[in-house]
Amino acid sequence: MLLVGSAAAVSFEGTEEQLAYTRTNVTLLIIFVLLALFFSFLCSIAEAVLLSITPSYIEELRERKHKRASVLKRLRQDNVDRSLAAILTLNTIAHTIGATIAGAQAAIIFGSKGVGIFSGILTLMILYLSEIIPKTIGAIYWRQLVGVTAGFVRLLISILFPLIRVSEGLTRMIARGKNLHVFSRAEFIAMANIGEQTGEIEEHESRIIRNLFKFGSLKTADIMTPRSVISAIPQNLSINEAAEKAIHSSFSRLPIYGNDLDEITGFVLKDDIVLRNVEGQGEAHLESLKRKIFCVSEEMSLSDLLEFFLDNRQHIALVVDEYGGTQGLVTLEDVVETLLGMEIIDEMDKVVDMRVLARQQWEKRAKSLGIEFETVEQLNDKKEKSSDKDGSGN
Repeated sequence: MLLVGSAAAVSFEGTEEQLAYTRTNVTLLIIFVLLALFFSFLCSIAEAVLLSITPSYIEELRERKHKRASVLKRLRQDNVDRSLAAILTLNTIAHTIGATIAGAQAAIIFGSKGVGIFSGILTLMILYLSEIIPKTIGAIYWRQLVGVTAGFVRLLISILFPLIRVSEGLTRMIARGKNLHVFSRAEFIAMANIGEQTGEIEEHESRIIRNLFKFGSLKTADIMTPRSVISAIPQNLSINEAAEKAIHSSFSRLPIYGNDLDEITGFVLKDDIVLRNVEGQGEAHLESLKRKIFCVSEEMSLSDLLEFFLDNRQHIALVVDEYGGTQGLVTLEDVVETLLGMEIIDEMDKVVDMRVLARQQWEKRAKSLGIEFETVEQLNDKKEKSSDKDGSGN
């Protein structure tokens, strides 16, 4: 009996020790898994936030003189490889060490057969809890998390600096002095489209941005009024004779010429002709009202043409070829219409049919150049909606 009792006591004590040992292993397993997931969670959020910070956001902070702007510029633009190296180094350490130690503890607790099941469960936990969920949070709430993330990344860089220096050396060998790509013209146009679709910018604002990026590829010859349809007046006419022609013209500025259109000597204002004629000076020569007209090359880009008009305070210019021959006329309105994607109609023009005809001709030209614009139907719809609003407001 004594032997049996002693054996039972020893067995009970052994069972207690085994249970305590198992509880300790389970506790360690949980701690290692939680630590690995926690640090990996932080790294994934930091990575998503860092890569979501846009250059425009940093520039916005800089214009507001926010102290965070310089920090973010260093972390996101100037030394993004250093920031990513710090985040990925800690993330790799957390995954590797955490998985190794947790796997060893799992082997002790569950045996070799249970390690495979544990590994599968741990893989899913890492996938969802330390990759998908935190990166989604970082990508959505990056503006709210940017301050905390900046501090976290700076701390990591300080702690892991020796390892980061090695990483920087390797990345420099790969990059070999190539600059970080920011935005291309195509991406700006795509951003304008996205901004319009999401409602961040208006449709006409998006159209102007898209047309602006086509500005540099267009030349004066693309938007000018060709020589064959120039409305001009001989300079040897009297003001009275010129008034009869000008009154039927829809243009406010009319070129005047000598023998032919290759001898355009200037231009006159329609208002000047009408005013002088009303004042009884109809017998005077039209040349007395002549104003200087500047010449521009048909190869001049639209950006240079716009700058030319603004610098010289001119609204009209004669387009010539390399030999000085007249090719057409171009106005400041032509440039602005190309940029806005819509025709500017003189409010004094009462001839509706001519306005529609001019609009249709302009649409054909704009379409051939790839310029985005509002059609006549779209303009009419806007006018009807505006009228309905005014009527309901009254």
